[in-house]
Amino acid sequence: MHINLINQAFNSIISSMITMAARSFKLLPILLLALFTFSVSGSVFVSINCGESEFKTDSNFIVWTPDDTLVSNGVARVVQSSNQISLIMDTLRVFTTRKKNCYSTPVTQGEKLLVRASFNYGNYDRLSSPPTFDLHFDGNLWANVKTSLTGLTQYEVIYVAKGEAVSVCVAQTKPNQFPFMTALEIRSVDSDVYSDVDESRALFTIMRNAYGASQSLRFPSDPYDRIWVPSSAGTSNVTIEALIIDPTGPNNPPMGILQNAVTVETTSDPLILFNISPSNDLYYVTMYFSEVTDLGSTKTRAFSIYETTTAGSSPLQLPISPPYGAVLVRDLNNYKVDSFTNISLVARTNSDNPPIINAAEAFKISEVLTDGTDSNDVEALALLQTTFDVLGGWSGDPCLPAPYSWDWLNCSNDATPRVTSLFLDSFDLSGDFPDISSMDALEIIDLSNNTFTGAIPGFLGTMPKLQQLNLADNQFSGSIPTTISKNNKLKLNVTGNPSLCTSGKSCPSSPNSYPGSTNVTKNKKSSSLPIVLGTTIPTFLLVWIVAGVFIILRKRRQLASTNMPNATGGGANGNPNGLPKVGEEVVHEIMENVAQQTFGSPSPLLDTSGQTSDLYRETRV
Repeated sequence: MHINLINQAFNSIISSMITMAARSFKLLPILLLALFTFSVSGSVFVSINCGESEFKTDSNFIVWTPDDTLVSNGVARVVQSSNQISLIMDTLRVFTTRKKNCYSTPVTQGEKLLVRASFNYGNYDRLSSPPTFDLHFDGNLWANVKTSLTGLTQYEVIYVAKGEAVSVCVAQTKPNQFPFMTALEIRSVDSDVYSDVDESRALFTIMRNAYGASQSLRFPSDPYDRIWVPSSAGTSNVTIEALIIDPTGPNNPPMGILQNAVTVETTSDPLILFNISPSNDLYYVTMYFSEVTDLGSTKTRAFSIYETTTAGSSPLQLPISPPYGAVLVRDLNNYKVDSFTNISLVARTNSDNPPIINAAEAFKISEVLTDGTDSNDVEALALLQTTFDVLGGWSGDPCLPAPYSWDWLNCSNDATPRVTSLFLDSFDLSGDFPDISSMDALEIIDLSNNTFTGAIPGFLGTMPKLQQLNLADNQFSGSIPTTISKNNKLKLNVTGNPSLCTSGKSCPSSPNSYPGSTNVTKNKKSSSLPIVLGTTIPTFLLVWIVAGVFIILRKRRQLASTNMPNATGGGANGNPNGLPKVGEEVVHEIMENVAQQTFGSPSPLLDTSGQTSDLYRETRV
């Protein structure tokens, strides 16, 4: 049996287990293990609960991740209790700053994805004023979100990822109407699902109906977590008699949507499905049919898809005869209407039974999706974000959709936009500035009022289109690179960099004082230390020596005059020249004592090996 049929059977078992688990708590561990094993089969199954700080599990056993660590902006809020919908849909994150705010998650390039964004205003701000704002994905305009005072608003898109990340953003479009998000879901979808649609375009979901169903159907019954909404089109609901239905077919429909259908009373009654208003948009409509009863060889059911306009009615495709125990899928691709159009099912004249339908989906086909901002610019911006943490809070496409670029950028209007201006002034950035020379469309770079250090990067003077470079009020040091100083087309501002060697301000010639060295200022200050010490230390010693000699000589004169027997006798200890000898010893004693008491240990400025110190050598160069 086809693998899809096995998956659908497994899903039905899981759905039954959910019901049983409600009655028997003992089954919950088994159920959770089965759900976990199944959920990890897809490469992407992301559920983000906006405005929440804890992990939660909903009634479908989907685990929801809090967003408090996923975004750096916005404020968490809770809807009023009277507007609560569910465990997941009652919190939100509102964004009151920045042009746009985004959620991003890694994916595989070329992977088909289903992305669903949910919004429940719930009068969280008690202003009874539900906002409108724009919704973007991967740099493409998705929708203008119109929220309501109560109830849930959802938008869904299916497309093939062009990059290695998917981003979903909200952007403010009106004053004091702040965008928010309640929940975000991202699911992998097999490549053969909706494969008739050009992969360079997206499908915006208009409706997804499960006709005759009594409740919504989603994961785990549908592995892609498509939400099938119950619908009662027609005059009566019918249930399929087949115990097992093979859902193998285009778009991999879940078996659950084929177990019910709707029909009309007689073959003369049309089964009206939906209406389409005139527009320039292209539509993709897909319908699912499975026979509800075994008609045998004597009975028939045959009908056609009709479109009805003011000009009349006409069939769109060949007649349909649904199979029993299987599924038949028909679609309208790149469908366009010029006037109000009604889509219905009409029985053939030779049919014994009226038309039936089990499920249907309708999508609007987008324009060709953008490739995004130039890859060289994106890579350089990523380098800036990894170098400076404060810039990491911005995500999504840097330039698209216009005019919602990142707040510190300006971009060109090209189909593949380039970053033309970089405004990083007053961001409290520090350290060395990284090499972003690949951003060769830059015309303005403003790095003023930060604390950048080191040499001014020379590559800034080689950027071909750069016209303005503002480096004021930083801590750059060394000489201005000649690539910049000799660039006559460049308007340069380097004021407020005290360690920078500018015109009229010479640079030190010390080997350790090259442009960009962070020790230039320190060496300048310390180089005068030996000269100062060389002047003050001898003067200090001389004063103490003279004072000491005077005091001691005076005391010893007194002693000598007391102990001297006569004026002509020998001096003390038999020395006839007593006083001169005493003075010589005293001077030597004082020199030793003063040196030890003043310094405690030999001065590091004095090299006892007879060599001059490094510091002294530096002052002489």
